[in-house]
Parts: sequence; structure tokens; C-alpha cells
Amino acid sequence: MKNQDKLFSRKSAPERSARMVETIYGCKWSLTVYQLLANGINRPGAMVRSVEGLTTKVLNECLRKNTDFGILQRLTYNEAPPRVEYQVTRFGEKFVRILDELEKLQDEIESEV
Repeated sequence: MKNQDKLFSRKSAPERSARMVETIYGCKWSLTVYQLLANGINRPGAMVRSVEGLTTKVLNECLRKNTDFGILQRLTYNEAPPRVEYQVTRFGEKFVRILDELEKLQDEIESEV
């Protein structure tokens, strides 16, 4: 069979989205942050107070990664003292649904073993 007769080319993982999933799952706090946001806890100080073992430094790094990927949006209010809140973007809602599906898949795999 000649090259021009081939119907399919080699398929590889989507680079950006695969890196996003790997990075978010690699950060053990991202899923916890999504859970906090879903429960209306959207200020960094409240997040740290709500989760045992979560530090401000680690949370800020996690929030920065999620913001860089466009999963979260940082809202800054011009107040004294300054107030910062986070919310899930439209893209982030789609991304979190994919993570939920991965969790369901993992549950299925574990139940078969």
C-alpha cells in the first residue's frame, strides 16, 4: 500500500488539554478547590480556613495554575482592604464535567476489580 492510499494518520493525544488534565490532577488541591467553589466558598482566606492542611502558598499556586488555564477567573474588588474572589469560567465548567467523567470511569474500574 502506498502512502497516498492510507486513510488514517497516527493519532496522538491533544497536547494542551492532556497537559491541563495532567497538571490539574497533579495538583492534589485543585479538585478540592472546585468543591469549595461549588459550595460558595470563593475567597482564598475562607478556602484555607475550610480545609485542613491547605496552606496559603499552596492554594495561591493552585489558583494561579487554574487561572492560567482559563478554568478559574480571579475577581478583584477595589475596596479597602482589597477583596479577591474566584469563580469557575464557562470553559472551567466544561473542564470540571470532564474531570467528573474521569472520576466516574475510575469508580467503574475499581468496582470491576
